[in-house]
Amino acid sequence: MGKLFLLFVGLSLLELTVMIQVGTVIGALPTVILIVLTAMIGSSLVRSQGLKTLMEAQQRMQVGEMPARELMGGMMLALAGLLLIVPGFVTDLLGLLLLLPPLRSRLADKLVKGVRVQGAMGSFQSQGPYSPSSQLREESSTIIEGEFERKDKE
Repeated sequence: MGKLFLLFVGLSLLELTVMIQVGTVIGALPTVILIVLTAMIGSSLVRSQGLKTLMEAQQRMQVGEMPARELMGGMMLALAGLLLIVPGFVTDLLGLLLLLPPLRSRLADKLVKGVRVQGAMGSFQSQGPYSPSSQLREESSTIIEGEFERKDKE
């Protein structure tokens, strides 16, 4: 908890320092306009890339694969949106970096590798012999035929 507080205070002080420096160079009103403009442009970029990521995740789910990379990318897009909305140039720079698809996919790959997922089929690693797609293949190879009768409780 203490580290998070220090990070928040440190980032706030850094943002204020950079805003004051930029304000002395270009003026107060252009600085405010620039901060608002980056928030507007960033939110539209996050929206468009978020829709693309959502469509990619749906395609992966349709073929029976777990969209872990897309989910991680979506979380990073949400973080990018938050960073772009927060007033300041440092957070805007960090948010814009997270909007770059090559950097985001590299980070997503690193974060997904070794993530342990708990699903309906039990616990499995995101990659390897216990991935969701391999478990689906194993389960689909065994066919059990039978009849059933539904009895609703009244």
